[in-house]
Amino acid sequence: MSWLTTLQLALHALWRNRLRAALTALGVIIGVASVITMLSIGAGAQQRVAETLASLGTNMLVIKPGSLSRGGVRRGAGGQINLTLDDAEAISRLPDLIGAAPSIRASGQVRSRMNNWGTVIEGVTADYAVVHNWTLEVGSFITDQQVAGATQVCVLGQTAARELFGISNPIDETLVIKGGLCRVVGVLEPKGVTAWGSDQDDVVFMPVTTVQRKLLGVNYVHRIDVAVPSREKTDPVLQDINVLLRSRHRLSEEQPDDFRAYNRAELAQSSEESARVFTWLLGSIAFVSLLVGGIGIMNIMLVSVSERTREIGIRMALGARQRDILWQFLLEAAVLSGVGGVIGILLGVGSAAAVALFSALPVSITLTSVVVAFFFAGFIGVFFGIHPARKAARFAPIVALRHE
Repeated sequence: MSWLTTLQLALHALWRNRLRAALTALGVIIGVASVITMLSIGAGAQQRVAETLASLGTNMLVIKPGSLSRGGVRRGAGGQINLTLDDAEAISRLPDLIGAAPSIRASGQVRSRMNNWGTVIEGVTADYAVVHNWTLEVGSFITDQQVAGATQVCVLGQTAARELFGISNPIDETLVIKGGLCRVVGVLEPKGVTAWGSDQDDVVFMPVTTVQRKLLGVNYVHRIDVAVPSREKTDPVLQDINVLLRSRHRLSEEQPDDFRAYNRAELAQSSEESARVFTWLLGSIAFVSLLVGGIGIMNIMLVSVSERTREIGIRMALGARQRDILWQFLLEAAVLSGVGGVIGILLGVGSAAAVALFSALPVSITLTSVVVAFFFAGFIGVFFGIHPARKAARFAPIVALRHE
């Protein structure tokens, strides 16, 4: 019997029991739709994590002062005041760096002609924008000349610009910061909130020397951020920085580090791994529903074989071979899972789009999730169709004809 004839017989049998076929395919439809929806939500979460980490700077090392010990009491990290602009300058001369950006932070009330706003005032150098991947919306960033001259200029984040100037253009406007005047020279592109909910755009940047001398009256910095070209470079650069700072701070071999170095690449890897586990969890739950759909196909096919035993006997008596019976039932299972897979894809894409439209969840529909769901549905249909098909093919013609 030709393949075409076998396929025609399979389709005819399905059409004859189309309600049952539709109900059988329903399990596969729901399973495929669940897989696509869940994988799309997982992919969206991974994409959101990647974007958040990119805004923070994933290939970055953070150098902070060490803890302060006094009278045998350790007062936590950042207690010492031993990081300077010279340390940052020395680090910036190490190989395999994109840049080293020292910074010092203050907070206070900032006043414009129209409003006042309590915000963070960050003293930075020109490298800060490069290291932190900040881009300007308008104007210019802090320059080396302004740092050298401790110039009274500032660059605003989006939140600070909005709260201080509304929709007006703040360029060349004047702010009052801790009693001193400061000319606005630039506004940064929005960067959003961090993973822990801190608004990165609520900030006013000034030259680090201006904050040191005119706002705080100090000569140290709070941290040095170091950007490297790739994650593979972070560990070697970290070792170089440790050697350099220990040498500059004249620490003997017995003395512990008086600074702390953090590798943000490790944080990025942990976050990305968590997002991948989340995706696998959602996908696994959805694949279980697809598995249940396959079991449904097997059960209904077994019932169909039992009901059509006499029909199988007649076909065998007329010359049909075991493999013809086997392939007919296998094709019925494959058609059910294939049609169910296509409808499930349409339903899944629609569900994912609806989730993206009516919720705050990030959703990313990928071709991979669609292809994987479809082929897995096909595999499930054929796999669970094998047992009923083999049972049908193994009937003895005489026994099948006597079946009531």
